[in-house]
Amino acid sequence: MTWSRPKNIVPGAGQALSRRTLGTAFAGLAFLSAMGRNGVAARNEPSTTSAAFGDKKLDPFLVFYGTKFEPSLDRYALLILEHSDAAKLLLARQPKSTFLCYLSLAEVHSGRPYYADLVQDGIIGKANPNWPDANFVDVRSPAWHRRVLDRLVPEIIETGYQGIFIDTLDSAEHQEVHDPLRCQGMIAAAANLISSIRTRFPSLLIMINRGYGTIPRLVGQFDMLLGESVRTTFDSSRKAYRRVSAPDLQWQRGHMIEARRRNEKLQLFSLDYWDPSDIPGLSKIYAEERADGFIPYIATPDLTTIVPEP
Repeated sequence: MTWSRPKNIVPGAGQALSRRTLGTAFAGLAFLSAMGRNGVAARNEPSTTSAAFGDKKLDPFLVFYGTKFEPSLDRYALLILEHSDAAKLLLARQPKSTFLCYLSLAEVHSGRPYYADLVQDGIIGKANPNWPDANFVDVRSPAWHRRVLDRLVPEIIETGYQGIFIDTLDSAEHQEVHDPLRCQGMIAAAANLISSIRTRFPSLLIMINRGYGTIPRLVGQFDMLLGESVRTTFDSSRKAYRRVSAPDLQWQRGHMIEARRRNEKLQLFSLDYWDPSDIPGLSKIYAEERADGFIPYIATPDLTTIVPEP
C-alpha cells in the first residue's frame, strides 16, 4: 500500500516549554516514508522490550502539560507529562501510575535552561517555521548525544519517571529530506541515539511519537508508538477541529500497524483532538481508535485540559 503524507495537519500551541501539541506536518515526507519502507531494512533482532514493561497494558492514558492537578488524574494508568515542579508533585503522590517524561530529540525550545549551551556548542540550527520558539538540533552531534545520555535522561529517572516520551523525530527526517547534503545522516543519528538510550537504560520505558522514517531502524528498541492526529486534529488556521482526510488516515494508520507487525509486543497509542463538549463525537472517535487496537486519548490543542473519555 502507498501512503501519502498528511499535508494540512496544523498542530496547536502545546505547553510553554513543550514542542507544541506534539507533532508537525512537514511537506515532502512522502518520499521519506517510502525510503523508510524500502531503503532502510528493518532490524531482524529479537525484541528488547523494557523489562519494566512486560505485558502491562497502559490503558487509559493521558497527555497532560498542565500545572493544576485534579483527582481525575488518579484513574489513568499512563501519564505523559512535561518535566516541571508541578509534575514532580504528581509523581510523588501517584506511585501506582506509570509516568513518561516529554523529551524533544530533534528540536530544543529556546526556553530550556540548556539552550544557550547548545548554541555555544554549535548544535542549534534554524528555527522551525511552524514553531519559531523551537530550533532544530543537529542530532549527529556527539555533544548532543552526551547531554541526552549523561544529563537529560538521568535527570528524568532521578525525578521518578519510569520512561520517556520522545518527540520531534519528524524534524530530524525533515532536515535530511529538505537539505540532504548538509543534513545527511540525521535519520540514522536519531535512531542511533534512541538505541543508545535503550542500551544505557534497559529498564526505561520508551514511547516514540510518529517518526515513521526512523522507526524501521529501531525494531525492538522502544516499547510504545504514538500516532498523533490519526483521525482528527485542530486546524489552527481556521481555529476549528476537523477530521483528517481518508488518505492521511490510511497513511498514518498503515505505518502504525506496520510497526506492530515488525514487533508484536509494541503497544500502539493514538492522540486526537476534538471539541470536548461534543460527547457523541468523542465517543465515536474513541470507538474507531479502539477498533484498530489503539489505546486512545482525545485532547484539546494545548494539552492542559483533562478531557475524560465519555
